[in-house]
Amino acid sequence: MTDLAALKYTEEHEWIAAEGDTVTIGITDYAAEKLGDVVFVELPAVGTEVAAGAVVGEIESTKSVGELYAPVSGTVVEINDAVIDDPSLVNAAPFEGGWLLKVSVAADALDGLLDRDAYVALTEG
Repeated sequence: MTDLAALKYTEEHEWIAAEGDTVTIGITDYAAEKLGDVVFVELPAVGTEVAAGAVVGEIESTKSVGELYAPVSGTVVEINDAVIDDPSLVNAAPFEGGWLLKVSVAADALDGLLDRDAYVALTEG
């Protein structure tokens, strides 16, 4: 299981895991629960330049359609094809198999993001 305390978070309910100059991005279990059953995921193409705060994709559920925002700026280096083929992975394993994309970023890209305690306070408030 993923160490949730080692992740960074956004107020838009995304999580970010850093490995060197690449980050893995997904939506949190809180967001997945609020969305309901995810039925469609649209992600940017590999090689796409993304800007922090910009819309980079879409997540559609039985309840609503939501936009996916880039929590960091960088270049998309990988997308999770498994989520495209089986969107329910976002609900079933949001922190493992339900990740969405990987982005190559600058060293200071995670500055200003929330830690686990701040994210828990946000979602319980």
